[in-house]
Amino acid sequence: ACGHTVSPHRINVLRASESNIIGSGIFVSPKGVLENASSVGVAIIVWVTTGVITAIGALCYAELGVTIPKSGGDYSYVKDIFGGLAGFLRLWIAVLVIYPTNQAVIALTFSNYVLHPLFPTCLPPIIGLRLLAAVCLLLLTWVNCYSVRWATCVQDVFTAGKLLALALIIIMGFVQICKGHYYWLEPAHAFETFCDYNVGLIALSFLQGSFAYGGWNFLNYVTEELVDPNKNLPRAIFISIPVVTFVYVFANVAYVTAMSPQELLASNAVAVTFGEKLLGVMSWIMPISVALSTFGGVNGSLFTSSRLFFAGAREGHLPRLLAMIHVKRCTPIPALLFTVSPDKITASISHDIYTLINYVGFINYLFYGVTVAGQIVLRIKEPNMHRPIKVSLVWPVIYLLFWAFLLIFSLYSEPVVCGTGLAIMMTGVPVYFLGVYWENKPKCFDVATGKVTYLCQKLCLVVYPVTEEPKEPLKKDADEKAGDTVQTHD
Repeated sequence: ACGHTVSPHRINVLRASESNIIGSGIFVSPKGVLENASSVGVAIIVWVTTGVITAIGALCYAELGVTIPKSGGDYSYVKDIFGGLAGFLRLWIAVLVIYPTNQAVIALTFSNYVLHPLFPTCLPPIIGLRLLAAVCLLLLTWVNCYSVRWATCVQDVFTAGKLLALALIIIMGFVQICKGHYYWLEPAHAFETFCDYNVGLIALSFLQGSFAYGGWNFLNYVTEELVDPNKNLPRAIFISIPVVTFVYVFANVAYVTAMSPQELLASNAVAVTFGEKLLGVMSWIMPISVALSTFGGVNGSLFTSSRLFFAGAREGHLPRLLAMIHVKRCTPIPALLFTVSPDKITASISHDIYTLINYVGFINYLFYGVTVAGQIVLRIKEPNMHRPIKVSLVWPVIYLLFWAFLLIFSLYSEPVVCGTGLAIMMTGVPVYFLGVYWENKPKCFDVATGKVTYLCQKLCLVVYPVTEEPKEPLKKDADEKAGDTVQTHD
């Protein structure tokens, strides 16, 4: 019925890379980074170091992306290198923790910036934040279900909002420096602490900063949809990540030219407070620009997560319904609906954005490290494997050393938050053995799941995608017990 992969439209690599890294994080993470770093100087160092580590991780992922050219990102790499259980746990934690939490944080940030001008002297009501976040998630899910082209257009249009906000912040920061407002950037004052330094808190500061850089591995989730990934994937890394690091560092420099650390920590919407201090009557530009940015951030996260779940279902690690696409629009509607369900639950459970960031950051870094370790294992197991991109093993070793520091001290500082993520991940072990490893299930189970799949197929008008035209029309299975539908030539 549909002779395309998930997206019939090729992806502009550089544009997609930059627009998915630069998101809501830079408008929410500065407060968390500064609070845990304990001084302006250490916070700036954290932003620079996180950018360098992100670039190293992206180089490692680039090698894996062209060596194992599958969509699905680190899920596909971990599964192929360490086996089905490891890959399933990566998928399981992504389904239950990483993407729901990430999308909830961005949607709540969107709500916060939209409602902040309406409640200038107090915090917006929690119910209002949650309701607006849910509306944002549902609307963008519909857009992604309706058309891949619409989803990419939303990403392009709303990228302009984030670039406008960041350009204003950086330009005004340079103007402030030229006027002599750089008190907190002078070495004598930059390292003045407002609380004692703590290595565990500094690790949490890196987790907060890493949230802003989230999206650096986006292109690995859609490798099959890239044009010439051998050339364009490293090109995107070498251009986009240094640009993003420059933007993030100087945005934070700009913040402290207009606000003291205490004012920044007291603000619930840092960019809005910055705009109110410097833009005067035009301060309304900042919340609108940030709202546009976060709206596009939710869209990009939905696009990526649905492709991961699609890849997992195609490998048999999730219900096969999630590997189906609409017969005309070629969008993964079941995967998108599956993606957004836990998002609303997460957004309704907690509105503490910084706790959620620590929560998702720890689990994300756990699997980033496992994936990079897989690169070293693959070099040992398959030394003669064709690698269009091959980086020095020094880089994955450096990444893993930083990874070990981050995880150990984050777990020490936030044992409940990080431990909860680990516990949720381990619940995937029995699920894997019952749902995936156990192949000879009772016939009644297969019949029941087949009927549910068939019903959902009819409701969503979805079928399995084919990557090439079959030689003859496929015939309908006689008993339809598995719920398959007809796939014919257009």
